[in-house]
Amino acid sequence: MDPRRSHWESSSEDVTRPLLPLHDDDGAAGRRSCAALRSLLANKYLAVASGPVACALICGLVDLGGHRAARNMLGVLAWVFLWWITDAVPLAVASMAPLFLFPVFGISSSDAVAKAYMDDVISLVLGSFILALAIEHYNIHRRLALNITSLFCGDPVKPPLLLLGICGTTMFISMWIHNTPCTVMMMPVATGILQRFPRVDGASSSASSAADAREVQRFSKAVVLGVVYASAIGGMATLTGTGVNIILVGMWSTYFPEQPPITFSSWMSFGLPLALVLFVALWATLCVLYCSKNTGRALSAYLDRSHLRRELSLLGPMAFAEKMVLAVFGGLIVLWMTRSLTDDIPGWGSLFHGEVGDGTVTIMMATLLFIIPSGKNDGEKLMDWGKCRRLQWNIILLLGAGFAIADGFRASGLTDILSEGLGFLRGAPALAIAPVACVFSGAITEFTSDDATATLVLPLLAELGKSIGVHPLLLMVPGAVGAQLSYLLPTGSPGNVVGFSTGYISIKDMVIAGTPLKIVGVAALTILLPTLGKLTDK
Repeated sequence: MDPRRSHWESSSEDVTRPLLPLHDDDGAAGRRSCAALRSLLANKYLAVASGPVACALICGLVDLGGHRAARNMLGVLAWVFLWWITDAVPLAVASMAPLFLFPVFGISSSDAVAKAYMDDVISLVLGSFILALAIEHYNIHRRLALNITSLFCGDPVKPPLLLLGICGTTMFISMWIHNTPCTVMMMPVATGILQRFPRVDGASSSASSAADAREVQRFSKAVVLGVVYASAIGGMATLTGTGVNIILVGMWSTYFPEQPPITFSSWMSFGLPLALVLFVALWATLCVLYCSKNTGRALSAYLDRSHLRRELSLLGPMAFAEKMVLAVFGGLIVLWMTRSLTDDIPGWGSLFHGEVGDGTVTIMMATLLFIIPSGKNDGEKLMDWGKCRRLQWNIILLLGAGFAIADGFRASGLTDILSEGLGFLRGAPALAIAPVACVFSGAITEFTSDDATATLVLPLLAELGKSIGVHPLLLMVPGAVGAQLSYLLPTGSPGNVVGFSTGYISIKDMVIAGTPLKIVGVAALTILLPTLGKLTDK
């Protein structure tokens, strides 16, 4: 062997030996860095830091003409907004941030900001949630759903009618309680029906062909989408159906206290026709996309009217407790709708010189649930506080944060600055801007919750209305409606997440079915706002 070759090989081995451990050390360091980065992302530290960093950058770099409080308000708004959209901390925790940020940054006092978290609107939501829990506890929602779906099922099964029954039930319930609890209550009813259907992907079974299985799966998508969208649509009809409408009422009374308030009945005169138009569009869209002439035949092997009647029989006759909960709920609806009627017929609210609000009677009727006996055990009432452990405090605190932000805009002077900046829009036709406001709000709401969208957009639209010299409701109402048109992505609303989590639908399904609804919603708003929208200001 050539000694030089032997020396070269030995030298090469000597050189490469120390390099291998170094390479391993570099790889280990890289792996540790990647692990640290993954841990950082998994624990949302970057998302947590994004809020304070954005606030610091705005406070340090933005100049609003020497308006220190307004600049700080803008920074705090960025902080809270980033925590909302990134889910850096729980929603309830992010919504409480103004309680310490506003006093620290000199925007308003601790007493002033704390008062925004409990007013008549918050009372209305709190009482509505307690009533919703009572309805769920006594299975009233399930009994109502099974009765209506058995009525619409048909014999043999008629898929369009069955969809109409399920969606119509969901919409009706969502008119009176928050749309998120409505979706949570109705989704088990819908999936309970769907569990009788096979979930196979193109494979034949002894009971149906592959084609029938695909028809059943397509109809299953229609049922889940129908519950999700009908819940959102029903919430538009009344003030209590969704947090967005409540935020609108609260901000309207905060920004324009001298104006007549938006009452339950006045909003319903506008919201119900709009909701009915969207509901018809929803039903037609689902029938076109997911129901064919073969769907009924495919469903007949798994679902018929006798099944629904068996489900009803298992619930037994309506008990005393259920009847009393329905009586309390029905009485509350009557009180809501008759508190303020017309100029000639003022309603029962005039007896109390306008001191009683919708939240007052809601809490009063909810209190009755803790007084009326259930008729089951001695001393047991319809509700106790243990049954209220699932109250959605995160939504209540989110509403409070929205009202606090509205107060902060005004107290800091940021509203005046925005009004001056939007002065170039003066003279623009209101009816041309209203659809744009709806589309703008509708685009934002696909990436964050509808309540958070309304909280951020409505103050800007209120100032825009002042700047262009039109009634602010002509812009705030489109903004509120647009915030509820969250039909395309799961992130748009908690109800979308509930439907998406069932596994029956995909994002593609939501986009295909939600796009026509979004277009119809903007078009219906544009037509109804000049004709019926004026009624909300009476």
